[in-house]
Amino acid sequence: MKTDTELQKDILEELSWDPLIPEASVGVAVAEGVVTLTGHLETYAEKVAVTHAVDRVAGVKAVAVELEVVPAGLHPSSDTEIASALEHALSWNSSVPRGRIKVMVEKGWVTLTGEVDWNFQRQACEHVARPLRGIVGITNNIRLKPVSVPVSISSRIEAALIRQVLREAKRINVSVDGNVVTLKGHVHSWAERNAVEGVAWSAPGINRVNSQLTVEP
Repeated sequence: MKTDTELQKDILEELSWDPLIPEASVGVAVAEGVVTLTGHLETYAEKVAVTHAVDRVAGVKAVAVELEVVPAGLHPSSDTEIASALEHALSWNSSVPRGRIKVMVEKGWVTLTGEVDWNFQRQACEHVARPLRGIVGITNNIRLKPVSVPVSISSRIEAALIRQVLREAKRINVSVDGNVVTLKGHVHSWAERNAVEGVAWSAPGINRVNSQLTVEP
């Protein structure tokens, strides 16, 4: 098991390795495996990149994100400009169903609403928004359209976990109640937990994933 000092060192090295993250812009504190991130970043995309980088480091038990997005420039983007740019970007993305997503922007904070068929479409809308200038945060309230769940979907999810060679596939319990998947078990990192949750979201008919996975380095 890593000490807090070793974990902090690994996180700082991972942050410096990621070209999306500005150098020396993030403070990292670690106490008993719990990581606290502080600092100011110019874009929301950088903030997401930081959290993803920390997720990739083995030994992290939990993360407190105290990062603030402060757009640079003498003339920051207005909410109208952000909304217009995002509408245009969404219209050009082939993963986003046309005419089914609504955008609201208030003081740089984007709220997405609407209904789509798959979780990857919901995620695509957020991925489109992240790099746009002026955005300080995103709330994704896009719903998934209710559809019937195929028979034996839990065993199909378990098979997918094994097929994708996730280390702890056999230690993960998958149960399905209606359109909700519940995951229980242990994984070695937040990145692995995210990967397992991604497999569950790929199952047809699922509109919520209740992840009770614990991270045990």
